[in-house]
Amino acid sequence: MSVEQFEGLVADALDEIPPELRSAMENVAVLVDDTSPPGGLFGLYEGVPLTSRGNYSSSMPDRITIFMATICNASHSSHDVVALVRKTVIHEVGHHFGIGESRLHDLGWG
Repeated sequence: MSVEQFEGLVADALDEIPPELRSAMENVAVLVDDTSPPGGLFGLYEGVPLTSRGNYSSSMPDRITIFMATICNASHSSHDVVALVRKTVIHEVGHHFGIGESRLHDLGWG
């Protein structure tokens, strides 16, 4: 799969987020890392969740990184890639909204 195709899957997953939640996403960049760090991490949220922000007006954007190589290596088919990208994007966006790991697992997004 090309990086451009994978980025399209990430964009599609973001488009599936309900509009009222998407519009509430604030000061966050979503990136694709095509090489991925060592280990089994599919995505990473770095920043200050919306629920923890105080005076946040001049801060750098939060960052969600989706790790292409890790996701592709963990998948057996293109269908698996699509499903894992969607799950990972929703998981990391959940962190942006202040949802913790255990709650994301409870919701089926862990």
